[in-house]
Amino acid sequence: MKILVTVKEVATVEDEFEIEGTEIAQQYLGADLNEWDDYAIEEAVQLQEDGIADEVVTVTIGPEDCEQTIRQALAKGADRAVRVWDDALEDVDLLDVNAKTEILSAVIEEEDPDLVLSGVQAGDDSFAATGVSVAENIGFQWGAVVNHLEHDLDDGIASVRRELEGGVEELTDIELPAVLTIQTGINEPRYASLRGIRQAQQKPMDVKALADIGVDESTIETELELTDMYEPESESDVTTWEGSADETASELGELLRDKGVAQ
Repeated sequence: MKILVTVKEVATVEDEFEIEGTEIAQQYLGADLNEWDDYAIEEAVQLQEDGIADEVVTVTIGPEDCEQTIRQALAKGADRAVRVWDDALEDVDLLDVNAKTEILSAVIEEEDPDLVLSGVQAGDDSFAATGVSVAENIGFQWGAVVNHLEHDLDDGIASVRRELEGGVEELTDIELPAVLTIQTGINEPRYASLRGIRQAQQKPMDVKALADIGVDESTIETELELTDMYEPESESDVTTWEGSADETASELGELLRDKGVAQ
């Protein structure tokens, strides 16, 4: 069995930052592996350790700068990686779901996996739609917001538990091949060991342009436009005091009385 995991590098932001136009100033940004994808990687590696999967492949859409971040997945146990990038993507501010779907679908059809795992959402755009969109596009069965997966996969069936709205959960069987979007908390992602980090540098990462996977540049054209970015104003009032507990207790008590919380 081959498992393909979609992974993404997302920006991390410091507590204090400045916005320049429609972007956060570069000096306040870092980069990390998308949190939801980390859980998807762990689930795939566990399936391999349990003898269910023979190979775990990751695929990402991103420039060369993201390779060190993406190699975290290789350091945690994935066997190889595919990275898709193209000059035509350089000037795209916001890659929409349709474009991601076409690119990822092309790689999946080329790799022909039995199971595709994707994070429920990305920490930057939070579309939470790509996994299901890909499944529909390639004709795979799908299960969204999966928080438990039975690892036996008997008779080509994935038995999953899914989160629904209002705290309701659904138990369902999904026939493979399938796409599952993985929720945080399904497992406990491992830390990459020093040995794993060293090995990751030697594992293959295949870089493909759009033409290499048969995707036309017109596919990445989008009607989405990023028009503004701002920090929302806080709607809550916060009062802080400096000093020891003894020094501030009376001030807290007075505030609570003023708010009608204490008599």
